[in-house]
Amino acid sequence: MSKQITVVAIAEARPGCEAQVEAAIAACVPPSRAEASNDAYVPHRDSANPSRFVFVERWASREALAEHEKTAHFQAMARSFAPLLARPLEVMILDPIG
Repeated sequence: MSKQITVVAIAEARPGCEAQVEAAIAACVPPSRAEASNDAYVPHRDSANPSRFVFVERWASREALAEHEKTAHFQAMARSFAPLLARPLEVMILDPIG
């Protein structure tokens, strides 16, 4: 049986691209939250580094995350990120302890 996972993803905008990155994220939030296998999808902006955006997400399983990554809204965000990020998106998939 698959178990719920937590995902933490970090996107760092290139200087001057912060507003565009934030807009791309904002467009992806409502449809991601509407996915049946999503339990939480909360992007944040790092108060110490406004170029850094941190997603905290909960998905029903690794398979559910893989399906999310195939959606049109995720793919649109990923395409828009390509020229805007200072480095590749960093994704951590976390398994609960206990």
